[in-house]
Amino acid sequence: MTPADRAADRFRRLHGRAPAGVWSAPGRVNLIGEHTDYNDGLVLPFALPHRVAVAAAPRADGLLAAVTVGDDGNPQRAEPVPVADLAPGLVTGWAAYPSGVAWVLRAQGITGGADLVITGDVPAGAGLSSSHALQCAVALALLGLADIEPRGTAALTELAHWVRRSENDFVGAPTGLLDQTASLCCVEAHALFLDVRSGAQEQVPFAARGFEVLVIDTRARHSLADSEYGDRRRGCERAAALLGVPALRDVTPDTPLADLPEELRPLVRHVVTENERVLRVVDALRAGDLAATGPDLTASHTSLRDDYRVSCPELDLAVDAALAAGAVGARMTGGGFGGSAIALVPPGATGVRDAVLAAFAARSLAAPRLFTAVPSAGAHRDH
Repeated sequence: MTPADRAADRFRRLHGRAPAGVWSAPGRVNLIGEHTDYNDGLVLPFALPHRVAVAAAPRADGLLAAVTVGDDGNPQRAEPVPVADLAPGLVTGWAAYPSGVAWVLRAQGITGGADLVITGDVPAGAGLSSSHALQCAVALALLGLADIEPRGTAALTELAHWVRRSENDFVGAPTGLLDQTASLCCVEAHALFLDVRSGAQEQVPFAARGFEVLVIDTRARHSLADSEYGDRRRGCERAAALLGVPALRDVTPDTPLADLPEELRPLVRHVVTENERVLRVVDALRAGDLAATGPDLTASHTSLRDDYRVSCPELDLAVDAALAAGAVGARMTGGGFGGSAIALVPPGATGVRDAVLAAFAARSLAAPRLFTAVPSAGAHRDH
């Protein structure tokens, strides 16, 4: 049963009636382009087949009532709250995510109450954008109840900005635009080349040709709101101000950094080199040469580990074990401080999975979750 089917089934059980509709949004893997989005840079994500689904129906009393159903089948109910009363700080925990979306949409004239039942199979805390999948699915559901269906790049991009505002200003996580845009705009069998500054998008064909993008969920949990993510972002903003540019996107390899505080130089170096790596990987995908992306994937991880300092021992172990077993490239993906890595596994390299599992077992670490990432469709209405 798909997440959408489960959401519809649970809605009927909980409310004794069918939902008005079911909408879903995917998690994402970022192939390359990490921590560049909030620096007006370049990113290259693709959507996962794993999704968060929201079954929804309107309420006449103006309340937002959300229920999430986890893998154990037990529903967790958020305290219903009037949409008219929503304000940052009023709702905490997981319920802040759907509430923040309703708060943002209220400013766009979407003020009705709703019953929401949420299910999904995007691993939480794995750096695969489960929270953004939730928010994007809720956004489509609340818009759908108002008979609004965003279509086309411009409308979906505007919605991504609204979702980002809900997370930045309501939830309190200082994320960029990568995850929301990926969840809403990705298409099947393609990676999304996004210029965050201009908003320009290109759907780049992803020809696997026997290669596997192996996701390694290290099970080292992370939380962007509670981690050092915000510190890195503030460091980038400070560096841009000291360099006299709008964002680190405007820094070139030739820009002198000697006058910057020493702790800021590695942040700048990562952003500059990561944007260059994104361009090279896009060129390789356009040419259908997936193998050529490997060195840049690995260089990205090195930069994230050493310059940006957002890796962790579990992520480094996953990357090192995959490379030693024959992966042509590997890197952490997502915000870091835990979560997942990806490994580009060529045809015939059958020992990568076993090598990663063995490496974790040798360190007495919990076995990572492994699965193949296949570029999939973005958010949409299911029923």
